[in-house]
Amino acid sequence: MDLGTANTIIISDDKVVVDEPSVVALDRRTDQMIAVGSQAKMMHEKVNRDIYTVRPLRDGVIANFNACEQMLRGMIRMVHKGNRLFSPSLKMVIGVPSGSTEVELRAVRDSAEHAGARELKLIYEPMAAAIGVGLDVLAPQGNMVVDIGGGSTEIAVISLGGIVADKSIRIAGDELTHDIQEYMARQHNIKVGERMAERIKIHVGSALTDLGEEAPEDYIVDGPNKITALPMKVPVCYQEVAHCIESTVETIEDSVLQCLEATPPELYADIVKNGIWLTGGGALLRGLGQRLSDKVKIPFHVAEDPLHSVARGTAIALKNIDKFNFLM
Repeated sequence: MDLGTANTIIISDDKVVVDEPSVVALDRRTDQMIAVGSQAKMMHEKVNRDIYTVRPLRDGVIANFNACEQMLRGMIRMVHKGNRLFSPSLKMVIGVPSGSTEVELRAVRDSAEHAGARELKLIYEPMAAAIGVGLDVLAPQGNMVVDIGGGSTEIAVISLGGIVADKSIRIAGDELTHDIQEYMARQHNIKVGERMAERIKIHVGSALTDLGEEAPEDYIVDGPNKITALPMKVPVCYQEVAHCIESTVETIEDSVLQCLEATPPELYADIVKNGIWLTGGGALLRGLGQRLSDKVKIPFHVAEDPLHSVARGTAIALKNIDKFNFLM
């Protein structure tokens, strides 16, 4: 399982059985779950007084324990449709940020156990991503992965089945979304919600101001004027988005360089030869791989299925539980 800030992915028997937004809708009076995943995401920012929506994870870690537990129960129920009682031998491997504290790891473990896990292993997300991409993490050579999720960016150099150097920052896709919201309010005087900012990021998000022939068409944003509350239509181009997310992308670049600085020379040489792998939803940002390659002078490869790399890695680790190092 990839328990992510933006999406939670569960793989069982080599199949993606759950790929849902990490959102849960709860009854305001009873705190009972009304909807989870896509259904809850549709309610997000559109609820009435009796319902509220929660994203249980923030910055890659659990921010609301009760909501996370209910979300996990709902998603596990999607896997075991029709079964009200979970199997007592339910085995799970969950990816966690490499910068997690003992308290944060305990919160993940407790939430999963309360949701029905009987045998649980935790693995660092960059390690899981490397396994999911297909890298031989057990070999005596350096492999580097940059996993840009919704709440955190995980950067790690891996050799002999362990992490040699890593950098975990609480800046990722959510920060890009927030940058877009702020820019639209400041530059165009238009109020933009989280969902609309996410759509802008998907349609015209870019890390480069010149995409050439791959440039997307402008995206039309509908919303209220910040001052008059009258409706507005504003076209947004990819160059604008590249400009407004510049500082966040620079922070990710700097973190990659810091991790490389902490890498032993022999492993550094392997990384220069093999390149660096980009995974997570942030890997889909237009031009990001090219920008990082130009900055770091090492080729960056975007994983074939970046959104599912961590989840696939946890599934492989579960099948080979004796081979890999787990936490706690």
